[in-house]
Amino acid sequence: MTLKDKFSDVQDAYHDRSDECEKIADEFAIGFAEWVWGNCFNIFNDRFNYKDDEYSLKELLEIYKKEKGL
Repeated sequence: MTLKDKFSDVQDAYHDRSDECEKIADEFAIGFAEWVWGNCFNIFNDRFNYKDDEYSLKELLEIYKKEKGL
């Protein structure tokens, strides 16, 4: 399920769902941080090594989302 789908599921015109949205965002951020920590080696301040190639954090985020089906 994509992040957009997860947020769409908690939208409701009659109820404040901000707590659920915060939980979704927190879980995503923690998952990405753990993935980077376990899979990437910081070679410079803004570049990381992943599978023998260099990437920025933005590029790694796109790789993470694709691999996780998000």
